[in-house]
Amino acid sequence: MAALLSLYSPTPSRTSPYLHHPSSSFKGNLRVLKKKPSFVFPSSIIINHKNGSKERAPLIVVSKAYTESSSIQAVSGIENVRFRLNNLGPQPGATKKGKRKGRGHSAGQGGSCGFGMRGQKSRSGPGVRKGFEGGQMPLYRRIPKLRGIAGGMHAGLPKYVPVNLKAIEDAGFQEGEEVSLESLKKKGLINPSGRERKLPLKILGDGELSVKLSFKARTFSASAREKLEAAGCSLTVLPGRKKWVKPSVAKNLARAEEYFAKKRAAAAAESAEPSSA
Repeated sequence: MAALLSLYSPTPSRTSPYLHHPSSSFKGNLRVLKKKPSFVFPSSIIINHKNGSKERAPLIVVSKAYTESSSIQAVSGIENVRFRLNNLGPQPGATKKGKRKGRGHSAGQGGSCGFGMRGQKSRSGPGVRKGFEGGQMPLYRRIPKLRGIAGGMHAGLPKYVPVNLKAIEDAGFQEGEEVSLESLKKKGLINPSGRERKLPLKILGDGELSVKLSFKARTFSASAREKLEAAGCSLTVLPGRKKWVKPSVAKNLARAEEYFAKKRAAAAAESAEPSSA
């Protein structure tokens, strides 16, 4: 195809390029083309076919920035095809062929397949482990060791919400009232937040108690239990959440418990026979 079309700009400008044709009446800015779907030049181009015949066709400039699909379809002749599963596909240029490693210089990866020349990273295998700094002291060993929550140790996290007897005495509980996690929250002695909201209550033995109360907690310290029993308080140990085990392990634990229960019953029966005789 041979087209007699000359594109030149008598006054070159980056912001205002011009498109001219010798026999065309269009001498405006290219921005005009963005507002119209196409612009037909009066002149025509000559198309040479393979059989030697020639054909004249009008020269049409189509603006790709035009957004009205109906006008574009009228100019380009493209039909409005609905998306279906059989015509879906990636956009042109969205998918690329994978790199063919180990196929020589013609594949574009060179003789070393893009892994460089020698060294540990060019060999097969896992390569360098995480945190390795070439043999020098790594960062996780240079920083100081921290205990508890700051160091990420599970043993440093609190397991209970502790409350002393002194705080319970100062709260003003009346005779026979119940001391539990809920009642302590109402009194304002504790206000657990975050992780502590799921923690159970533990009674500590710092202080003295002058009234008889009913305690419900997960655990009591040895000194607190001794003082509360001396004061005549009732203690209720709340059960903890059982740790989940596999069904097979739970079955074996139940069988072991049953076996040792029979052993204890037999030993108690044997010890009771001589005393009765």
